[in-house]
Amino acid sequence: MKFWLCFVPLFVAVDAIGTLPMFLNLTGGLDRRRVRDLIIQSTAIAMVVAIAFLVLGKSVLGLLGVTVADFMIAGGLLLFVISLNDMLSYQKKEFTVDPESLGAVPLAVPLIVGPAVLTTTILLVSQYGFLTTAAATAANIIIAGAIFTAAPLTDRIMGKSGAKTVSKLASLILAAIAVMMVRRGLAIFLTQGFSPKI
Repeated sequence: MKFWLCFVPLFVAVDAIGTLPMFLNLTGGLDRRRVRDLIIQSTAIAMVVAIAFLVLGKSVLGLLGVTVADFMIAGGLLLFVISLNDMLSYQKKEFTVDPESLGAVPLAVPLIVGPAVLTTTILLVSQYGFLTTAAATAANIIIAGAIFTAAPLTDRIMGKSGAKTVSKLASLILAAIAVMMVRRGLAIFLTQGFSPKI
């Protein structure tokens, strides 16, 4: 149960289906082998970045004196702004890329692991622990890689309008999760005052 409570917010934050049109645009014209290599590279880099942030994030925030309530409120507000921007924008931000670094930037960061994912992982690890959050994060990154691998088929089935609809719905769910995080952070702050550091 704890795994799924971690998995769902991260699945929404990654939004692999919503970023599918951008992935197709970035990799358009490349041969299949090159695209496959880029997907493997990007998922590996995304995994390293996410796990490193999970390992070091809490310690850094702890040194800064940031509490669980502080981060839940700040992280929730950030997620809300990100989701609101996605809901109101007509298209995802375009990137000017170097073909040689495409796997790392922007595929791994920020398409797979962006601010929403990093913020969500830190919030979840405080509630459900490191192992559960790490497993849910890894599963979502692997799923994103699988979705990108099946990109041509998925794009044909869903089309651009279908992908946009799923992306907007995911942004709405992320906004609701953000509000929940702010509400929980405020509840902790009001009931416990200055709680222990993260």
